[in-house]
Amino acid sequence: MAKAKKLPSGAWRCLAYSHTERVLDPKTGKMKDKRIYESFTADTRAEAEFAASEFQLNKSKTNLSKRREMAHKTLREATTMYIEMCETIKRSPTTTQDYRCILKNGFQDLWDIPLKDINADLLQDAIIAEAQRPANNRDRKPISAKRLKNEWGLVTAVLHKYRKDLDLDDIQLPTVTRRMVELPPARQVIEIIRGTEIELPVLLAAWLSFTMSEIKGLTKSQSVNGDYLTIRSVVVNTSDGPYRKELAKNETRNRRHRIPVYIKELIDRVPGDEIVPMSSSALYHKWIRLQKKHSMDPITFHDLRHLNASVMALLRIPDKYAQERGGWKSDKVMKGIYMQTFSEERVKVDDIMDTYFNEIMQHEMQHEKEKAL
Repeated sequence: MAKAKKLPSGAWRCLAYSHTERVLDPKTGKMKDKRIYESFTADTRAEAEFAASEFQLNKSKTNLSKRREMAHKTLREATTMYIEMCETIKRSPTTTQDYRCILKNGFQDLWDIPLKDINADLLQDAIIAEAQRPANNRDRKPISAKRLKNEWGLVTAVLHKYRKDLDLDDIQLPTVTRRMVELPPARQVIEIIRGTEIELPVLLAAWLSFTMSEIKGLTKSQSVNGDYLTIRSVVVNTSDGPYRKELAKNETRNRRHRIPVYIKELIDRVPGDEIVPMSSSALYHKWIRLQKKHSMDPITFHDLRHLNASVMALLRIPDKYAQERGGWKSDKVMKGIYMQTFSEERVKVDDIMDTYFNEIMQHEMQHEKEKAL
């Protein structure tokens, strides 16, 4: 029971826990849980504590009534409520868009079951059935284990919110197999993109390890500061078209790189403020077509980040700096790497990476001159 405290005025005040809210911490810039309390003041300690206890009792009855009401709603209704809540609190549009896609296509035998009737056995059977559901593509193969894991993530989020008594620890999912890609040498990638309209975005991915959404978010006015390029926003695709977000998916992705001279020259040639004005879809398909034209086994545009990581491993870049350059989140990165971001060692890392790619560029330009003679 909450205890009352005497105020300087002589009155007694008792705080009763009401609820928890997600708020922005002005010191760290991160979201955190904040406990909200109701205050009850009276002439005596007993009166203040009685008022607080009455409030908590009524709140408990109200919560119980809400849980009982919720128990009769279907999983579809509960999931719709959850998605609408995510939209209200400004969760990423791509996230909520995917949630609605899951609600439309996934777990079709599960959505119309009342929450009160859902149990672990029923959920396990639903997962087995969902693992065999054909994907919405031409070959109609079953959905991937990774996709199933994403779908299950939404279901568990809803159940954790509205069926807190349900134990999901023993639920088994198919094992997500790692996608194995045979990456081409960086030299081969540069050979086919030299002088093409996608040279700049491909180099931003392969050289600086930027993702498609990060590249699309780059502007001369906001991202370029002297010799450095900073991720200040990202552009993601939604059903309503491109959507610009002020921050990337996690704070380690909001990073800054020194701009290689070669890339700076390409940026300076781009008219307008947007560094890569081409749409994400057009860029992706041009990249795939260019590889096929040169008889390369196609890799995705995102695989260029893996190529960057492979180059850093080849050049024996320390993990600390490789993780920073790529913006990969880990406990090691979070413990203080940003305090040393542009130290002398980081400059050495930039020099090694720039030297590697500059040598390839010089070789290609020399080869072109020789061919022209």
